[in-house]
Amino acid sequence: MELNKIHNIDCLDFMKGMAENSVDLILTDPPYGMSFQSNYRQVKHEKIVNDTNLEWLPEFIESSHRILKDDRHAYFFCSFHNVDIFKQAIQKHFEVKNILVWAKNNTGMGDLEGDYAPQYEFIIYTRKGNRKLNDGRASNILSYNRTGNINHPTEKPLDLFSFLIRKSTQESEIVFDGFIGGGTTALACKMLKRNYIGCEISPEYCKIAEERINSISNTLF
Repeated sequence: MELNKIHNIDCLDFMKGMAENSVDLILTDPPYGMSFQSNYRQVKHEKIVNDTNLEWLPEFIESSHRILKDDRHAYFFCSFHNVDIFKQAIQKHFEVKNILVWAKNNTGMGDLEGDYAPQYEFIIYTRKGNRKLNDGRASNILSYNRTGNINHPTEKPLDLFSFLIRKSTQESEIVFDGFIGGGTTALACKMLKRNYIGCEISPEYCKIAEERINSISNTLF
């Protein structure tokens, strides 16, 4: 198993070759199954692959449980649109401890007259076994500014991912992200001295992620 690399492959295919109990944390922001296309940016990103349905979700969750070590954590991002489907799939294999709320500190786009302005997303926090969180209890409301989606249409804040990694791992442990997108998980791992394994099906986003990782590597070493 090659560490600290982003593999340009469908994660479902990649995970079949991963050993049981081989990673220490799963932190991932998968497609939400809602055909997302941001209208915020003038220059549009490539559409997210496999975002038209959630047929892949049960296999991904089952494989995630298989590769995760005992007494470890997993975090799965999702939105209100399909949170019930995500939770039902996840709790077949994991203990769902909480649903964290990422408060974005400013609103997104959408129906400007007929709906409330979207300002949050969910993170389903789960355990396989009984590992404790580092540094005590924290609120389940996590306030971090949205990124502006410069590198990916659903890019998450680096400081948010860093917080979750610190809460659930020790240095040198392995973090797996099957939908690594623009590489935020990998960047956080590099900064925090964790190892990572990432999958991204889009060659474009793999390239962006590698450029970001190389850029931060030059400043760290």
